[in-house]
Amino acid sequence: MEISSVVTSSAYGSECYLLCDSGHAFVVDPSASASAILREAATRGCTLDGILLTHGHFDHIMAVDTLRLAQPGLPVYIHEKDAPMLTDSEKNAFAFFFGADRHYAPADKLLHEGDVLTLGTTQITVLHTPGHSPGSVCYLDEADGILISGDTLFADNIGRWDLWEGDYDTLRRSLGRLNELDHTLTIYPGHGESARLGAALTRIAAFLP
Repeated sequence: MEISSVVTSSAYGSECYLLCDSGHAFVVDPSASASAILREAATRGCTLDGILLTHGHFDHIMAVDTLRLAQPGLPVYIHEKDAPMLTDSEKNAFAFFFGADRHYAPADKLLHEGDVLTLGTTQITVLHTPGHSPGSVCYLDEADGILISGDTLFADNIGRWDLWEGDYDTLRRSLGRLNELDHTLTIYPGHGESARLGAALTRIAAFLP
């Protein structure tokens, strides 16, 4: 599987990733514009099969509905515990930051711990890593050494826990779970640069349980 970052014009600094394998693609956290995402998929010769969300905060879901309009029937995947965030601006934090409403259509597919998604020849495992939000997930492509870590773990920090249903102790337990994975994995976080998992965990060692 190949992974690439789609450049976003957002001021929020959220990362948007395109995963491609055998002519098929998933977009993860569509913070970039729908046109930029579809252009990247076309450049790589891939057809977009779905939208994967690491969690439901507004800065990671901005192009969800415009992508659906551009490609009707495109399914949106989110963990069941974050599903309410798509339709509620209080829960997705848009109201918290801007005092206004911003909501989206409900998800099509609800994810659970251990679900396996197929993209071409790649198997992507869903790891439930709550704490930043109740339904935060990481996406693991073990064969290619890729872990998409969302806002659970960054290259040199961890996600905040003071928004809807966030919890510090739960987040620490999720970080402990990531510490059990192969430290040579490359993490692709929701904000900032990629890094080796082991190096990232070393930098945030004070937060580990």
